[in-house]
Amino acid sequence: MKNLIFALSVALAATLSAESKYAVVDMLVLVRNHASYDTNKELLLSTEKNCNKRVDAFKKELEKIQAEGKKLSDEYRNPMLSSAAKKKIEEDLQNVQQEYFTVQQRLRNEMLNAQRELQDLEQVILKKQTQDIRSKVSELAKKEGYALVLDLNGAVYFDDACNLTDRVLEMMGVDPKKAKNPRESENNEGK
Repeated sequence: MKNLIFALSVALAATLSAESKYAVVDMLVLVRNHASYDTNKELLLSTEKNCNKRVDAFKKELEKIQAEGKKLSDEYRNPMLSSAAKKKIEEDLQNVQQEYFTVQQRLRNEMLNAQRELQDLEQVILKKQTQDIRSKVSELAKKEGYALVLDLNGAVYFDDACNLTDRVLEMMGVDPKKAKNPRESENNEGK
């Protein structure tokens, strides 16, 4: 019985595939060549730079507190200090240590917030770009009667004639011959 169901499924798939048109697109190339790609990349870099400035401010504050603690530690080792002066320095050292831990926790929180901010921004940007690209792919697929268009990065095999990437690039206003190909830049980086 299972063999019969499998055979019928294969026959149905073969019948459907004979009647339907399928294609692939390279979403990575399309995203990299989207009109807003460079602007969005600059936005991400400037946001990252601002996040790093905020993190660096906490790091400088920690360095300042460390220097203050070292100075107090050096004073504490002075053999000429009275016990009252040593007790005062001990209290100051405890306060500095507490301040250090507080600022260190704020630094960790700021680093997490910065990472989250960058990830959220990147997701929003990518979502907008892919929505625009998908609408163009859908438009082309409907116009030309494609039943299914897959990302070529997920396809094990496809005939180059099924690749609609260049046609979608043209719809986006990009000359396919001048399009940025991320795979080529990856190959050049390794050389």
